[in-house]
Amino acid sequence: MPFLTHNWALVLIAAVSGGLLLWPGIAAGTAGGLTPDGAVQLINREKAIVVDVCEADEFASGHIRGARNVPVGDLQTRLPDVAKNKTVPLILVCASGARARRALGVAKGLGYDKAVVLAGGLKAWRDANLPLEKA
Repeated sequence: MPFLTHNWALVLIAAVSGGLLLWPGIAAGTAGGLTPDGAVQLINREKAIVVDVCEADEFASGHIRGARNVPVGDLQTRLPDVAKNKTVPLILVCASGARARRALGVAKGLGYDKAVVLAGGLKAWRDANLPLEKA
C-alpha cells in the first residue's frame, strides 16, 4: 500500500493509459451498427435491402452495388415504396454513418424492425476493400 501512496502519479498515468487503450473498443461497441463483413453476410444470407440515405450526387459518385437511393429527407414517404417487405433486413448507409443513424429512427418508426446501420458508412466499406459502383 505505501507504494501506491508514494507513486500515485504513476498509478494515475497507468489507469489513464489503460482507459485510452480500451476506449476505441468501448466506443465501437456502444455506437452499434453492422460491420461491412456483417453487412455482406446479411445481404447474401437474408437478401437484405441496402438503402443509401445520401443525396443523389453523393450516391452517383459511389455506392454499394444494388443499393437504392432514398435521401434522409424523403425517407418517410419513399421508404415504403423501395422496401415493401418489412420482414426483410434493411441496411441503412451514408458516407460516415451519421445520417444513417438518424434514418434508423424513421425506419423503425415505419415498422422496419430489422433495420440496421452500416457502422462507419461507406468509408468503412471502402476501408474493407469492398466493391462500389458508380451511377
